[in-house]
Amino acid sequence: MTGIIIAAVIVVPLLIIGIYIGATYNGLVKLKNSVEEAFSTMDVYLKKRWDLIPNIVESVKGYAKHEAQTLQNVISARNMRYSDMTEEQKLQANTELARGLSAIHVLAEQYPDLKANQNFLDLNNQLQRTEEDIANARKYYNAVVRNYNNKTEMFPSSIVANMFKFGKRQMFVIEDEAEKEAVRVRF
Repeated sequence: MTGIIIAAVIVVPLLIIGIYIGATYNGLVKLKNSVEEAFSTMDVYLKKRWDLIPNIVESVKGYAKHEAQTLQNVISARNMRYSDMTEEQKLQANTELARGLSAIHVLAEQYPDLKANQNFLDLNNQLQRTEEDIANARKYYNAVVRNYNNKTEMFPSSIVANMFKFGKRQMFVIEDEAEKEAVRVRF
């Protein structure tokens, strides 16, 4: 009888620990998948903006030939193939593009003919809608990453996260103070 009690005293805590580890692992996997889904959603909008850039640059080129450096900075920020980038590279490249787009909009203010160009207006309307979509997707992505990071860093789930190598994920942050202001499209 004492053998059964001793076995129960050993097995029950091990069973509880095993159930906790399994449940925590599954929760971490679920959060990791949510982070990947949120990034994929945001990535669609980032790619859309990425694809709009050459069209906007071409629209501006004809009007602002002597502003070649501004345009070159935007083109340089976009030169990598988007599909070959890691998540971190995509976030960094889009940060650079946001700076370049701000410069293009400042430049457009100096050219009334450009501001009146229908193609440029259409591209800017698409860009403005895309920027709004990116902002919403960024909020969702950052919220999911926060939940995931909380789970991986808070005790006792951090023990399970470390056991199975669930690492902290990077949020999509705006690093530059000038970028924190909304891209203004005024005509």
